Amino acid sequence: MAELTPTTLRGQAIAALATPDLALKRDLTLRAGERWFARTLGLSSPSDPVLPDRPGRPDRPVLVAPRLVPKRSVHTLDGRIAMIHALAHIELNAIDLALDIVARFATQTVPRTFFDGWMTVAMEEAKHFGLLSRRLEALGSSYGAMPAHDGLWQAVGVTADDLTARLAVVPLILEARGLDVTPSLLVKLRDVGDGDTAAILEIIYEDEKKHVAIGAKWFRFLCARDRIDPARRFQELVRQCFRGEIKPPFNDRARAEAGLTPTFYRSLSPVSS
Repeated sequence: MAELTPTTLRGQAIAALATPDLALKRDLTLRAGERWFARTLGLSSPSDPVLPDRPGRPDRPVLVAPRLVPKRSVHTLDGRIAMIHALAHIELNAIDLALDIVARFATQTVPRTFFDGWMTVAMEEAKHFGLLSRRLEALGSSYGAMPAHDGLWQAVGVTADDLTARLAVVPLILEARGLDVTPSLLVKLRDVGDGDTAAILEIIYEDEKKHVAIGAKWFRFLCARDRIDPARRFQELVRQCFRGEIKPPFNDRARAEAGLTPTFYRSLSPVSS
């Protein structure tokens, strides 16, 4: 028997978040975004489905400790496949993290444009996952063909009840890291003649700038509303909620263009650069 399609953005985000069918997850995400931007969905309803503790996932990839994930190097085909697989896993998590922000914080007192921003992110992450998945297939592999780790989802569990903390951890730490590492990776891919993968990463890099900017905009908005210094609050939240390292090299220019200036993160790094 067919299930009824949720009639709110929150309900459709939860449906996309919960499904283990990754093609369906992409389709539901894109469909929810299109309906939201067409203004044919309400935001939330008491009849929305229950928000799952974890996103839906297929049986593969097997999740293992980070140290057991295959080594990634651009200099061999197997290494590039492992790298693309790892990036696809990041983008899949990014879809679910954006959907979770929409669904989990739908009752927050924020402007409607907050949800415009995060549905834009969810739709673009779905596009990225599709690009990387198809690239894996073109190279004779597929998403799920090798192990992955669960660090991204675990890293945000502690922010489940705090929107400001969620914004600090997801766009302003995890996604901002992509701005730091992607430019050098693009150079390496082009040096070994893998222009097709480089072209995909260029798309992701440009979109990531927007995603960090969306996170910075709303982080600053919440801090201004509470009359809190945003850089100081960011540092407090990182120390409370994030167990990873904040380390150089930093892409200061791209970060600053997105609204994340060095006053936010430099003092958190144990190493100067």
